[in-house]
Formats: sequence, structure tokens, C-alpha cells
Amino acid sequence: MFQTSAPKLLIGTECARDAVKSIDKASVRIALVTTTFRADDELSSNVIDALCRASKRGVIVSVCADTYTYLEPRGFNFTSTKQYSARAYHALKLERKLKSSGVSFHWLGRLSNFGFTGRTHSKWLVADDTVYCFGGVNFDGESFTHNDYLFRLNNSDFADQLFAQHARTIKADKSGHAARYCTIPLDKSSTALFDRGLIGNSIIYRRACELAQAATDVTLVSQYCPTGKLSRILHRKHAKLYFNHWQNTKGVNTAMIRFGMTLTHQHTLYKRDQYLHAKFILFTMPDGSKAAITGSHNFMFGSVAFGTREIALETTDPSIIAQLEKFFKNHVQ
Repeated sequence: MFQTSAPKLLIGTECARDAVKSIDKASVRIALVTTTFRADDELSSNVIDALCRASKRGVIVSVCADTYTYLEPRGFNFTSTKQYSARAYHALKLERKLKSSGVSFHWLGRLSNFGFTGRTHSKWLVADDTVYCFGGVNFDGESFTHNDYLFRLNNSDFADQLFAQHARTIKADKSGHAARYCTIPLDKSSTALFDRGLIGNSIIYRRACELAQAATDVTLVSQYCPTGKLSRILHRKHAKLYFNHWQNTKGVNTAMIRFGMTLTHQHTLYKRDQYLHAKFILFTMPDGSKAAITGSHNFMFGSVAFGTREIALETTDPSIIAQLEKFFKNHVQ
């Protein structure tokens, strides 16, 4: 069981700047998993340049990005050089830059037979013994401007475990395999939860339902409208829900949120202009104690049904919950 060392919540831009410092300090290993990964502004370019510098000085650098980021309706051929879309072209250009610097780069989800299955929605960065995770920030310029965060913690044991999970993710993805969920205790009050791609097998969604069922008060913050069993529990609990309204989104997000709201008859209390991308639930129990789940999961049943890889933290740590409550007050409410 691992002792955490004061996890600190960093909003998107803070996370990007801090990550560059940690990458530049790294001397042994770096592992990055992100759903979207682009060099489309100064912050994202700085992260990519730092990864290249690290690799050139002998650090083991492994980067994984989900292919769904660059897929477009007509499809995306990773081997042909003809008729690339602009997004696909820049994706391959970035891949070549990283590989030319010695970075081990992997597209996750290439063996998926259907666009929504086999996805990796987890987000983490390991730089030696410093870890950034348990939030929703992806590593591209647009994502850094979203209403979102990651937690930074310095924990050598958990960094070892997450680096091992990183290797397992690559191996499983290459073979088209999935695995049952797993958990890693950080200390007596916090446990890391991993959904590892097996369809219908989500410890994160299950624990969200169990805690919501037991709680007397629930506040949910997410990019999307919650669906499935959890949504039904939240209805009964008269939970406070904060997610983007479909009228303030575009593209596939509009369709997904509109469908979710129509299906569940849920309403959102989120009124801010900034695009909400954070994902956490605050629970108050009958005895007054508090718990939280924070991570990459949007609490939609679709993520469970399609076997999406996710990571989250379940915690009763007062310091972590206080940071989530502060983020909620300052950025969501």
C-alpha cells in the first residue's frame, strides 16, 4: 500500500507548464497516455519539444495517443500517403518528429473493428516519480483551455505501478486484447481504479453507482450527461448535475449530449461559457463523511458498454476532496 504525497490539483494551463518542468528534470523514464495529442499552440509544442529533448538525452520516453482523435467520417489510412485530411497529416507529422528523436510512439485503437470500441480515454503522465493523472486534461492546445484539471503527485511506488500499467496497455492494444478492471491502493483513503477495456467491466462506473446509492447528497461534474443505472440513481437522489448543455457544443458532442438529456430527462446546472471537461463526483454520506471519484470517466454507460479504457481515483482524503470542492466553487458553480 502506497503513501501519497500531497496530490495537487492543477488546471489545464498550469498542468502543461508544470509537466514541461517535470519532463525536463526526468532522467530515467517518461510515459504519456492521452486521447488527443497535437502541437497546435505554444503550450502543447513546449510539451512535445520537452519529450524530444528527454529522449535525446537518454531518457526512456513512451507516448500513446488514441487513434480516434484523428479519425474522420471517411476513415483514416495510416499507411497511405494519399488524400490525408489536415488532421491526419499533422498527426503523422507529429509522430515522425517524436520517432526521429527516439521517442517510442504508439497509436492505441488501431485494431478496433468499430469506431467506439477499443478506445483509450485514460490520461496520465509519468516523469520519473512524478505522476499527473486522475483528471481529464489531454495534451493539446484546445484541451489546455478547457475547464479541467489533473492531479500531480510525487509517489515512486505508484509511478512504478502506473509505468507497468502503461506497458500492459501497449501490449494489450497491439494484440487487440482487453483485461478485467484492476485497483491499486495508494493509501488507506485513496485507491486508483483502472478500466482496462473489457466490455461491460467498469469498476469506475460500478463504484460511482454504489457510492451514489449510499449517499444522501451527490454533486456530479462531467463533460456529458450521465446515463444508464447511475443516471436513474441520481434522479432518485435529486443530485446536482453540471455538464455541458448540447446547445453550447458542436459536432458529435452535441449529438451525444442531446441524446443523453432526451433519454434520461436530466438537466444541467452548468451555466459558464468555458467548455466543461472535468469529471468528478462528490458524495456526502449519511454520517456526514465525504467521498469522491475523480478521473477520466464521464459516467456514461456507453463507456462501459464499449469497453473504454479509463482511470480514476476513489478517495475519502479530506485534502483531495477540499481541492475538488474549491475547483467546483471557482470554476463550475
